Amino acid sequence: MIRQEEISNQYILSTAMAMASAARTAPKARGVDNLTIAICDKDDIAIISKQLEKDYKEFNQEFLLRDSQNILNATYLLLIATKVEVLGLDCGYCGFATCLDKNKAGKKIPCFFNAEDLGLSVGSAVSVAMERRVDNRIMFSAGRAALRAGLLENNSQCLAIVLSATNKNPFFDRK
Repeated sequence: MIRQEEISNQYILSTAMAMASAARTAPKARGVDNLTIAICDKDDIAIISKQLEKDYKEFNQEFLLRDSQNILNATYLLLIATKVEVLGLDCGYCGFATCLDKNKAGKKIPCFFNAEDLGLSVGSAVSVAMERRVDNRIMFSAGRAALRAGLLENNSQCLAIVLSATNKNPFFDRK
């Protein structure tokens, strides 16, 4: 007999892998893929938790301390991040008339389409978690902490998706 508790970790890992594939295959502006996608285990989650504690001390925002503890309930955590790469569409959504003007002002200014691609990819990923009945929550705080901890180099924006399969989603009704 195989009990659910014994297979839960493997199932969540396979779900995270399917989520990563869904994120990768989500539509991208001009077909350009600027994403970095990674699955974090308990060791990586601990690093992100420590960074959230540091961020709490630096920014004095209570939710960072709460999130530092909350993510420890995750079995795995999926990171989806984007680089800053203009796509030459001169759309003006970044606040500059052209991509050349944006690049002259500074490389760190996000391109609208990089952020849009990130959002579409995260949406595709969480739809997989939902279909497979794995508890999840999108967390900008954990994504930002992953970047600040140096887990994903050369990326400007990151969202984290925490994953769990317990009797109640531990990522909601937080205190």
